[in-house]
Amino acid sequence: MGTLVDSGIKGYKNYGTHLREKYKGQRVFKVIVDGGFTCPNRDGSKGFGGCTYCNVDSFTPEPSRKNPNIKDQLEEGMLRAKTSYKADKYIVYFQPNTNTYAPVHYLKMMYDEALSINTEDIVGFAVGTRPDCIDAEKVALLESYTDRFDVDLEMGMESIYDETLDQINRGCSHGEFVAAVELLKDSKLDLCVHTIFGFPWETREQMRGYIHEINRFPQIKFVKFHHLHVVEGSIMGAKYKKEPFKLFSLEEYTDLLCELIPLLRPDIVIQRLFGISDWDLLIAPNWGLNKSAIQTYMDKEIEKRGVVQGSEYFS
Repeated sequence: MGTLVDSGIKGYKNYGTHLREKYKGQRVFKVIVDGGFTCPNRDGSKGFGGCTYCNVDSFTPEPSRKNPNIKDQLEEGMLRAKTSYKADKYIVYFQPNTNTYAPVHYLKMMYDEALSINTEDIVGFAVGTRPDCIDAEKVALLESYTDRFDVDLEMGMESIYDETLDQINRGCSHGEFVAAVELLKDSKLDLCVHTIFGFPWETREQMRGYIHEINRFPQIKFVKFHHLHVVEGSIMGAKYKKEPFKLFSLEEYTDLLCELIPLLRPDIVIQRLFGISDWDLLIAPNWGLNKSAIQTYMDKEIEKRGVVQGSEYFS
């Protein structure tokens, strides 16, 4: 006898189901674009070296890393999604680095180019950025595309504690995150917030605080949860090799998720429960499973424990 997970039913609002329902059963896939941007804590305007946990290559597909041409990236990515996953439609996703870190006229030129590639098959447009690289003019630019596409603005919160943000060389405060979220209060954009759980100096109770903070803002429509993982080419990776520190096991992190999901506002869609890096870049934790196996383990554990998103949420 199969489980609810085997039937595609989960104890939380998951992104795959959301896309199928929104686009009437069509298979919709994100196609990642590397626009060649940098970050203000890399280029010297706010600091150097970037966030200590970050190596951009660890979450950028190899074809995007190797090809600077946006048209080629998208055509190759769409073809790969169609042939490998039978995709019907696409979301153009500017992901690596800070994709609003440029003058508005330059951003418009780059976004327009990307959205002109096989436009009839594009249903969505997603842009990843930092809280300190968004303003009213850039919000207006992104909103200008909402008459043709569903537009998601993805913003890294990472932690709600300034002490943590300082330690990871984030280069912006939680107050700047809150100000950016408030800027989107009446926006047509769908806001997705990215978090990282497992900084070794943060307590479990502090991590629960992330959820309460997310719940405060009705403009947050999506979340991406990540566990802290250490990758080659990052400042944290160099430190970890010298002095290893505690990171979540798969079982520990799943246990945390089972504690956090019931606290999360029930209308928020969870785009991701965990992050993953290429094997050749991952230092730790190595859970010894591929992405699909990790997802299945988490989903079945969530079902086994009777976890239901929002069951412990109180407004």
